[in-house]
Amino acid sequence: MSSEISIETLLTRRKKGYSLEAPFYTSEEIFKLDMEIIFGRHWLHVGVEPDVPEPGDVMVVDIGKTSVIVMRDDDMELRAYHNVCRHRGARIILKEKTSVGNLVCSYHQWTYGQDGELLFAEHMGNDFDRKCRNLKKVHIRSVGGLIFICLAEEAPDDIDRMAAAIEPYILPHDLKNCKVAKTVDLIEKGNWKLTMENNRECYHCVGNHPELTIPLFEYGFGFAPDGTNPKRMEHAAKYEALVQSCHLGWEAAGFPSREVERLTDVTGFRTERLPLDGAGEAHTKDTRSASQKLLGSITERKLGALSFWTQPNSWNHFMSDHIVTFSVFPLGPDRNLLRTRWLVHKDAVEGVDYDLNRLTEVWEATNQQDADLVEISHNGAISPAYEPGPYSPYTEPLVEKFTDWYVSRMSEHLLGKQAAVGVAAE
Repeated sequence: MSSEISIETLLTRRKKGYSLEAPFYTSEEIFKLDMEIIFGRHWLHVGVEPDVPEPGDVMVVDIGKTSVIVMRDDDMELRAYHNVCRHRGARIILKEKTSVGNLVCSYHQWTYGQDGELLFAEHMGNDFDRKCRNLKKVHIRSVGGLIFICLAEEAPDDIDRMAAAIEPYILPHDLKNCKVAKTVDLIEKGNWKLTMENNRECYHCVGNHPELTIPLFEYGFGFAPDGTNPKRMEHAAKYEALVQSCHLGWEAAGFPSREVERLTDVTGFRTERLPLDGAGEAHTKDTRSASQKLLGSITERKLGALSFWTQPNSWNHFMSDHIVTFSVFPLGPDRNLLRTRWLVHKDAVEGVDYDLNRLTEVWEATNQQDADLVEISHNGAISPAYEPGPYSPYTEPLVEKFTDWYVSRMSEHLLGKQAAVGVAAE
């Protein structure tokens, strides 16, 4: 970032309805602030309860320079700690996933209980107070089986509001009684915000996502009424009628479906269940269920797809037979990791109830296609010719809402709450 332009100036002069200025995507200084303010002070989606299904199961999550232990204790409660021994700072858990009794640092065998208390530290003398050397806790919360953590000393309390609104939508899919069929990590060569912006629109879908668009209605991912012919307007009207009809039927059957959008909250989120084309069952090439064993107590395959987005780093899709979750972790100004999980019923048997390739092929292809788009976007942002461009009011309003959320959160921490309100209003 040029030393002549401060981030405060960039935030203040941000033009609503337009993409961000280049330094927000390219600057090492702004990236460090992103990690401190966005990823250091907000609730982050990092996994699912089936990542740690049994007592003693452990998962390690890396967020920038911070490593976090997520574990299931003997009482089946979720706990999270900084993955740093309180002796001389060595990492305690070295594998991404493992199972333990206690947490033991391999360096000098300092041993911690599942509650984080230091139980054993040899050769420290009679005056050593173990109580002062317990593991440092990290805030952790499950929302319907989705695991969120917050690295701040005080976590935003509006996650309770999100949970109250969202859990009625996702609990019927019984994520806690699923299993992870596959996890794929994909390194995208672009700024994390470009990944999130790309996800928040489907303007690009036609022509870039031949697999994903098979089960999607065109009118469900952005429709511009200007310049269209009467036939397309008629199709759009029929789609809106279909959505209303499906919502009424699904909700009568106990599946909340109507849009809930609170993307401007500190813990911003959005959800809605929408119909799928074809057989209407799943994000698969033939639009039919990928697993024969439906989730929870669901008996109706044609439930469309429930989308659930959270600020700043996730999106998720819930169907009658499987769930796909996505979380983004920045690695640098020009790199980020996209972690995708596919979940099926815990009793579903691979090769019997589901074919793994068929389950994953649509989103594996789509993720790579999106990664390619993020890369060309980032390569454009580093060009001297780059300047912020206008968002489509028809197909990119949710990109604007993500960008506006990001600018508001950065502004509040750097400029103060009143200034942030002024920036958001401009």
